[in-house]
Amino acid sequence: MLHELNQVIDYIEDHLTNNLSLEVISEYAGVSDYHFRKIFFYLSGLTLSEYIKNRKLSEANKDLLQGETVTDVAFKYGYQSIDGFTRAFKKWSGFLPSDVIKTGISKSFPKLSFTITVKGGIPMEFRIEDKPAFNIVGVSKRVPMQFEGVNNEIVKLAQSITDEQKEEMHSLQNIEPCEIVNASYEADANFLKEEGELTHLIGVLTTKNQVSDKLDKVPVDAYTWAIFPNEGPFPTTLQETMAKTYSEWLPSSGYEVINAPAFSFTKMNEHKKDYAYSEVWIPVRKK
Repeated sequence: MLHELNQVIDYIEDHLTNNLSLEVISEYAGVSDYHFRKIFFYLSGLTLSEYIKNRKLSEANKDLLQGETVTDVAFKYGYQSIDGFTRAFKKWSGFLPSDVIKTGISKSFPKLSFTITVKGGIPMEFRIEDKPAFNIVGVSKRVPMQFEGVNNEIVKLAQSITDEQKEEMHSLQNIEPCEIVNASYEADANFLKEEGELTHLIGVLTTKNQVSDKLDKVPVDAYTWAIFPNEGPFPTTLQETMAKTYSEWLPSSGYEVINAPAFSFTKMNEHKKDYAYSEVWIPVRKK
């Protein structure tokens, strides 16, 4: 995965002044757009679009220092107007493009390079499990993509589930984990923008195929799953586990993510406020 990530960085670097090919980036990444964006975000702390914008503006700063005009630089890096470029540059650097030309002031944002760093601390607990094909059935809706914090649209989705839907889900549930799960899939394919949507489903796992029209059904093939249990303050521990899964475990694990629904479940502790046991299930295969 680290090799593919660095290939993507090199590709972006070679095409900062061209239209970036989303198909080629996806091919280099070797995983689905959504999984790659998550891996990139958890490793770098930046969304992919933020990284590309920062690199373009950093190179624009260099070109202005070398005597190119604001107009030429603006259009060179894909801005539709000088005003749009000036606003973006001012927001990024704190000064105007013309200030670079007049005073030589500058700001830089270097190219990223991904490497493995071995860190001390608590080992990451996980297990690998093969699972036959099953269905995820429940209630779903399109929600905004969001890698951190509370997604209010998912909260609304949970609140919308009726007693009748809950009863049917309970009757269908017949395969481990026998918990209410949260699954995400069908992310928008617009690779460079994080404001897209994905489908989020709250439901259960079942091998049964007869489902009423009150619930949605998502078939999942037989896969190998990497499972990451965690326990602690909620939702912080769950979010940290997901981040470590993509940023620390996956790049050096010998596994790669399959383009299929991943899911998680959470069991709140009755005796400790905002404390829970959770598991994150990710479909994988050996490289």
